[in-house]
Amino acid sequence: MSKVFDFSGGDDFCSGGLLHKNPKDSSLFFPLGRHVDVYFPRKRSRVSAPFIFNGEVKQQSSIEVLPDASLFEVFRRLSGGQERSACASVSKRWLMLLSTIHRDEIFPVKGNLGPEDHDNTSISEKEDESSKAKEKVEFVDSGVVKSVNKEEFEGIDSDGFLSRCLEGKKATDVRLASIAVGTGSRGGLGKLSIRGSSSTRGLTNLGLRAIGRGCPSLRSLSLWNLSSIGDEGLLEIASGARLLEKLDLCHCPAITDKGLIAIAMNCPNLMSVTIESCTNIGNESLKALGHCCPNLKCITVKNCSLIGDQGIASLFSSAGHVLSKAKFQALDISDVSLAVIGHYGSAMTDLALLDLHNVNDRGFWVMGKGQGLQKLKVLNITACRGISDSGLEALADGCPNLKLFGLRKNLLVSDTGMVKFARAAVSLESLQLEECHRITQCGVFHILANCGGKLKALALANCLGIWDINFAFPLTSICQSLQTLIIRNCPGFGNVGLAILGRMCPKLIQLELSGLQGITDTGLLPLIHSLEAGLIKLNLSGSVNLTDNSVVAITKLHGETLELMNLDGCKYLTDAALSEIAQNCSVLSELDVSKCGITDSGIASLAGAEQLSLQIFSLAGCSAVSDKCLPFLGVLGETLVGLNVQHCNGISSSSSSSSSSIDLLLEQLWRCDVLY
Repeated sequence: MSKVFDFSGGDDFCSGGLLHKNPKDSSLFFPLGRHVDVYFPRKRSRVSAPFIFNGEVKQQSSIEVLPDASLFEVFRRLSGGQERSACASVSKRWLMLLSTIHRDEIFPVKGNLGPEDHDNTSISEKEDESSKAKEKVEFVDSGVVKSVNKEEFEGIDSDGFLSRCLEGKKATDVRLASIAVGTGSRGGLGKLSIRGSSSTRGLTNLGLRAIGRGCPSLRSLSLWNLSSIGDEGLLEIASGARLLEKLDLCHCPAITDKGLIAIAMNCPNLMSVTIESCTNIGNESLKALGHCCPNLKCITVKNCSLIGDQGIASLFSSAGHVLSKAKFQALDISDVSLAVIGHYGSAMTDLALLDLHNVNDRGFWVMGKGQGLQKLKVLNITACRGISDSGLEALADGCPNLKLFGLRKNLLVSDTGMVKFARAAVSLESLQLEECHRITQCGVFHILANCGGKLKALALANCLGIWDINFAFPLTSICQSLQTLIIRNCPGFGNVGLAILGRMCPKLIQLELSGLQGITDTGLLPLIHSLEAGLIKLNLSGSVNLTDNSVVAITKLHGETLELMNLDGCKYLTDAALSEIAQNCSVLSELDVSKCGITDSGIASLAGAEQLSLQIFSLAGCSAVSDKCLPFLGVLGETLVGLNVQHCNGISSSSSSSSSSIDLLLEQLWRCDVLY
């Protein structure tokens, strides 16, 4: 090593002799500069130390003295992505300058040809190029319509398998520039999500300009809660990322119709668009999307005050034959929009209408009578207060292929309308009713009796009009097709209703009776015994009046098929229930006994079951369990992937010893996610 320090070099290297009297002086070794946030994996910092000749300090010559124009010419002649990434790691100035270079501005390098030879093309090559197909794809650049060969358009960095997500303070122009420069040589950026926050201050349109110029393979862009991003940034994306297929704009008040129209005109592959709470986007954007995007399949528009009937009408009249999924929420639209959707939505398969306070029953009636929704399979209507029985019946007639229907927060639809709907919707397989307070228990049973034998799932939630009524229901009215029944938080539903359901629905395999404080063992046992098919999923959470008798019957009759059991809040259940579960439930994978009256003995019986292989086990709020259950939880942990012991006060989380019980449990169940 000393020979290295003593080496002075020849005269041809440095005519001034030694650089310093003592070449081993440690003051000559300067620290490396700070690293820059770039993508090149092997970064090298610049050393800006001065050279010392014969005791005089002279400033080191640097390429930094070159103006941006000269550096631009140097950078666009770099041969590959790794070289550009290496240069980007030198300084922020170089990084930002590299990020402004458009793909078309990169100088073509072919072998050892000089710059003057790049434009020389043989006559035969020109003839070959002219013989190729002249199919063009038009796009807009800086307000001017341009065209390129279709082959060139489809060949733009077509990989794009990389995905990046920036949130909060991480969303800055420098990071976006690094992504733009660094991903080009690594497969190309395909998906970019930017989630802003109150602390997002370092992001401007410059960052999106870098993405637009450096990431032509971008197919999905999501911008959420970004007040600093406007039309200028979106114009750069439209100009450079012409392969864009999905665009999500949420809470971006600075973006107007100008930016979204540019996207529509430049990105013919656009398939999915979401616009939410963008106060300056209006009808012209929807008009452009309908006219310029032949592949548009899915659109979501929520809480945009400038979008009205004109925008919806323009969209569906132009793209209704390709649009298959649409969601409109909190918009100032009227019955006109519903009529247009019903007439032009010939390709529509999934439609959601939410919080549309200005639409009336007549609009739904016209939408159904328009006969344009023949392919509609999924329809959700929430908080549209104008719809009533006549509009609902018209929808059933106009949507013969409807399989799933959801009606929520409605005060006008009654039993009569729902029964007519169930009878007319001949393909209906799933019906969801929530906060429909005019629907009664009698109406529910008539729906099951008139559903045409195809209804597979029925869900009732928060329906205050459902109360037990003593009446004689025809024993011949049986719904053999129903497999899933959900009754959640309907306080009036009790034992009488359960008894009738037991006679009407013998094929249930998924049953949820949650939040029903009025049901007891007396009502549940007849239902359990009447089921011909084995239950697979059972949820009795919040049914506080059930006891061990119900669990014993369930495990003996359906233990061989039961995979999920939720008994959360059934406070009268004891260790006897767990013992029956351990003996009879051979395929159970998820068990929730939170806030039940179980003890360490019950957990021990579960641990002793050889055939039981629980994956998720919750005993949150079971105050009777203690540290004595930890060995048994360790045995169960051989198969567990999730364990919840929150609010189990008997299990110590702190101890005077070196390790608490929870720490020992975490150490033993290192493969399992433990909530404590």
